[in-house]
Amino acid sequence: MSRIPPRGLALPANEVEAKAKRLRQHVVRMVAPLREGYAGQGLGCADILAALYFHEMAYRPDDLGWPDRDQFLLSPAHYGVGLFAALAESGCMPMAQMDDYGRDGSPMEIIASERLPGVEATCGSLGMGLSVAVGKALTLRRRRRPSRVYVVIGDGELQEGQTWEAAMAAASFRLGNVCAIVDVNNMQVDGRTDRVIDMGDIAAKWAAFGWRVVTIDGNVVPQVLDALDAARQEPDRPTAIIATTIPGHGVSFLAGTYSHFLKLPPEAAARALAELEA
Repeated sequence: MSRIPPRGLALPANEVEAKAKRLRQHVVRMVAPLREGYAGQGLGCADILAALYFHEMAYRPDDLGWPDRDQFLLSPAHYGVGLFAALAESGCMPMAQMDDYGRDGSPMEIIASERLPGVEATCGSLGMGLSVAVGKALTLRRRRRPSRVYVVIGDGELQEGQTWEAAMAAASFRLGNVCAIVDVNNMQVDGRTDRVIDMGDIAAKWAAFGWRVVTIDGNVVPQVLDALDAARQEPDRPTAIIATTIPGHGVSFLAGTYSHFLKLPPEAAARALAELEA
């Protein structure tokens, strides 16, 4: 099988790593005025978002409705601060707009919604993202578009039956243009995911549903890029990338803090930024 190159910017790993660090800086700056928020998730998934927006996906910052764009869906929409950081850093929205994060009346809602251009779907109810991705992928295929659909799913969402119904459909329809990235950070609102409902061998479950499965460390950019490359080579099967991440990754004193809604007082925000900008 000949190698299929990425449709996007295809920046090398070291430049994607630099972008991930920039995304983490944006996350801290957005959450800091609120003194609390979903900073742990935004920091943890920054490497995945950087790989998608600066290596993998084709899109036009000045034409967000371009029909041949690759589409990204953020199923755990409370990770929105990470997505907003990627949209700003990629030029899909003005940098200054990040100052509106969490303000009353702003489209920069803490739970990402389609009020903000660049957000492809409102997925505030967990478990919806993969179903939306399947519908979009079917539409793109029927319209003979070259586009691909990427969806980040939280590991807590694997407890939702709708996720597995969508997984069955994607495999049955042989949707090779779908790539699901499962962010396994072992954290959900009710506590550690393995203590709420232990999902067992997550990779084996996706494989049993007929997906190609790649297991990686989601905070190691070269592994993320290799996994996305593998997904591109599979024309007739959807790919699930099982990506283990650490909440708060990239900031030494926040990494591994399992807090669904992280407290970030001014002194902690300043310390985090100093470390990220060093």
